[in-house]
Amino acid sequence: MARMRLILLTALTMIAFAANSVLNRMALAGDEIGPMAFAALRLASGALALAVLVWLRDRRVRLFGPRRSVGVASLFVYMVGFSAAYVALPAGLGALILFGGVQVTMFAGAVLGGERVPPARWAGAALALVGLGWLMWPEGADAPPLVFAALMGAAAVGWGVYSLAGRRAGEPLAATAANFVLAAPVAVALALAVPEGGASVRGMALAVVSGVVTSGLGYALWYTVLPRLEASVAALAQLTVPVIALAGGVALLGEALTLRFAVAAVLVLGGVALGVLAPQRTRSSSGS
Repeated sequence: MARMRLILLTALTMIAFAANSVLNRMALAGDEIGPMAFAALRLASGALALAVLVWLRDRRVRLFGPRRSVGVASLFVYMVGFSAAYVALPAGLGALILFGGVQVTMFAGAVLGGERVPPARWAGAALALVGLGWLMWPEGADAPPLVFAALMGAAAVGWGVYSLAGRRAGEPLAATAANFVLAAPVAVALALAVPEGGASVRGMALAVVSGVVTSGLGYALWYTVLPRLEASVAALAQLTVPVIALAGGVALLGEALTLRFAVAAVLVLGGVALGVLAPQRTRSSSGS
């Protein structure tokens, strides 16, 4: 029963992560709200939800700490790039660029940080990079808009740096709440400075749901189940996010599955899986 509950909670978390792509694209595709306003509302509402959760648990929200500026800046880049990219990118395509870019960024961070990288992980990173190159190649009828793909690439670098900084943040939920609280005013100021027109009630509601439910509560749930998962299982579970986002885009937004996306998904997700499993296999063989 406990095992089944863990599986269901993990699946629910992955659905929440994928839903951020679907909700963002749903709001922007219908011109319900501008990308900067969506990012600002998502950050502000997520900050409120996370701050309340941390306050209820700890009776305080500590805003400042080591590497806080890096966390706030990288979170801001991720949020803004993510929202701006979904002006034109389909949900599944954006999620795949994001996911692949995050993994490549974190791999590069590991190499630059002097970590010993197994050969299989090098091969996995190369395969994922080939998949991203294939996906973003600016030729063909189904080539993604290059500017918006680049914006999602910037979001991926932001989230990758955020994840690298977060590995040393200590208590992840409290650190995430602090980063959201400090990044939200900057996003709100940017949204006020950039003229985007009006926002509908539906558009604002989608942004708030993304902030409170699929970001704030989604991250809280993830940090609850993460300590109970093996590292490789947690990483492999995240391989489902682009696939779930694609399914949501097809079902809710009428998006199409293209051959380019299918080939790129196999290369990117296969490369990431190879890289994730490599350290575990190395440890198992050395321990036997």
